[in-house]
Amino acid sequence: MRVFFALSLISLLLGCQPEKYDRIIRNALVYDGSGGPAVKTDVGLRGDTIAAIGDLSKAETLEMVDGEGLVLAPGFIDAHSHHDRGLRTNPDGLALVSQGITTIIVGQDGFSQSPLQNYFQWLSDSAVAVNVGSYSGHNTLREQVLGDDFKRLATPEEVEQMKSLLHADMLAGALGLSTGLEYDPGIYSHQEEVLALSHVLPQYGGRYISHIRSEDRYFWDAINEVLTIGRETKVPVQISHIKLAMRSLWGRADSTLQLLEKARAEGINVTADIYPYAYWSSTIRVLFPDRNFSDLKEAEFILREVTTPEGIIFSSYTPNPEYNGKSLAYAATVEKMTPAKMLIELIRRLDACEAKGDDCGGSIVATSMEEADIKKLMQWSHTGICSDGSSSGRHPRGFGAFTRVLAKYVREEKILSMEEAIYKMTHLTAQNLGIEKRGLIKEGYFADLVLFNPTTVSDHASIAEPQKISTGIEKVWVNGVKVFEEGKVTQLFPGKVIRRK
Repeated sequence: MRVFFALSLISLLLGCQPEKYDRIIRNALVYDGSGGPAVKTDVGLRGDTIAAIGDLSKAETLEMVDGEGLVLAPGFIDAHSHHDRGLRTNPDGLALVSQGITTIIVGQDGFSQSPLQNYFQWLSDSAVAVNVGSYSGHNTLREQVLGDDFKRLATPEEVEQMKSLLHADMLAGALGLSTGLEYDPGIYSHQEEVLALSHVLPQYGGRYISHIRSEDRYFWDAINEVLTIGRETKVPVQISHIKLAMRSLWGRADSTLQLLEKARAEGINVTADIYPYAYWSSTIRVLFPDRNFSDLKEAEFILREVTTPEGIIFSSYTPNPEYNGKSLAYAATVEKMTPAKMLIELIRRLDACEAKGDDCGGSIVATSMEEADIKKLMQWSHTGICSDGSSSGRHPRGFGAFTRVLAKYVREEKILSMEEAIYKMTHLTAQNLGIEKRGLIKEGYFADLVLFNPTTVSDHASIAEPQKISTGIEKVWVNGVKVFEEGKVTQLFPGKVIRRK
């Protein structure tokens, strides 16, 4: 009996011991990512995991974080990112964590590291601050099989070779297949080639994501191509950085969403992502979908219907670096040409530069969208948020996309509530891309978290200063490790590889 009572006393004493956590975030306004209203509560972390949510005032912790007056949300998931380009040289991910991003999904626009198994191994062996997942890129597969002879349809044998490479990437953990059908070499592919590759995906539970074949002239055909792939393969399909990028398409957001809703009603799991800017960034050649670079009428059409001479800003133009940061209108004035002739001439010079075997850049930022359409497309219940950005370049989205949503569209214009915006940045994206145990503040989920001030959070990056960091992001944790605090990275690197499950 003495032994029994002694054991009972020990058990009772142990039961009275306070819970212990590595860190507790106290009294924050918690938006859990589900789209529901906020709750003022505590969140306790152990290791890389969210261990408890609730009143933890009696618990013990190694670190107490005061969240009073601040919002605690799941770490933001960038649905379409090119920030992997900078992680090799800047693994701290300043462009990302300073706007609350904890996970990036790369391998976009049909371009991916190859083979992905090697890239994932590099990520595992290296130290990076954020989590990284990737698609397998159609353009990359096509480059490997067709080489320089890509301005044609692939043969059945070549399609089989591409499928073999895709199988390998899917086995390595790729989320699915990405396409960039406005770009070389994918622009020369037929829909049947893309569909054949997409038929690889169902056996792996993979997904299809696309920078569609046209965001302007052939927009409706391009949307139908995505929907056909979803219909035929039964896999989820996502439209990358959805936009209406031509004057004659402006005001057609409602028609676009009606088409997508009709497809969903038919059983096609179609979703989208979007970035919060009326201007895009790409190569200068993408303005010419028919690759008729010397066609003056086409150049005039571009500057009348797709963008304007003032709306084209050069990010990186190797043949004339003095034009970097300047507009096409400026270059035309300096060289005393019409803007259309100047556009043709600038591409000719780029061709001549590349003919010498030099590495010649010809990237631009171009204004093509209307704000009213952006708002409607962003509000669609199946649209998540992306940056489509990198840590370099002229477009400010690389440093400011997510904080811009919180400042402009939540606090200032109120087209999204805080819970809607956070849902779109976290759980919705995780669902759309098949990412498990991230995107929610939930017990047992990975501790990817962002703590920010809802009254001051703001983007500051601009075309003039594209690498200017945001304010109002107080702290960021990735897998339970603090990677950003008080405007600075911590030089800790807890990022993990996100593989398809």
